[in-house]
Amino acid sequence: MRSPALYRFAILIVFVLAGQQLAAQSPFLEKMRTLCGNSYGGRVVFPEGGADPFSGQALSIHVTSCKAREIRIPFHVGADRSRTWVLTQLPEGLQLKHDHRHEDGTPDEITMYGGMANAAGTPWVQYFPADAHTAALIPAAATNEWSLQLSQDGKTLSYILKRDGALRFRADFDLTTTLH
Repeated sequence: MRSPALYRFAILIVFVLAGQQLAAQSPFLEKMRTLCGNSYGGRVVFPEGGADPFSGQALSIHVTSCKAREIRIPFHVGADRSRTWVLTQLPEGLQLKHDHRHEDGTPDEITMYGGMANAAGTPWVQYFPADAHTAALIPAAATNEWSLQLSQDGKTLSYILKRDGALRFRADFDLTTTLH
């Protein structure tokens, strides 16, 4: 007879944890929404010394499309405008996807990878472990974890990629100066 009570207790714990997770995701999304309509310049922070193909190129993000449940952030690397980060508030939580397009607007073969925010997020940072679609599309990225982090002083947005728990890439965007 204890199993129904244990089952109800487990369901309660799941709902409490899900509520806490969503409670951190909503304020994060609202903070991101305050960037809507603006563009910001950035730089590669890691790896240092030109070890990344993005190093030495002009980086910029353009928070151009903000709908009720979705924020689209085109990420430009030099003249390459093929990347867009898509943050979507779904019933089960916050999702980050990477939308890659060709110049003519058609989807790249490798596109819409990413994942759902996990429970470790806060109103200032959200972590997105690779989902099953990503693992199938890009097997080497199965252990990826992307994060978006807003500094508490509101001056920086960081985009961070870890693989197998090790830092692989970090770019910081200066939110104090908008690009024209």
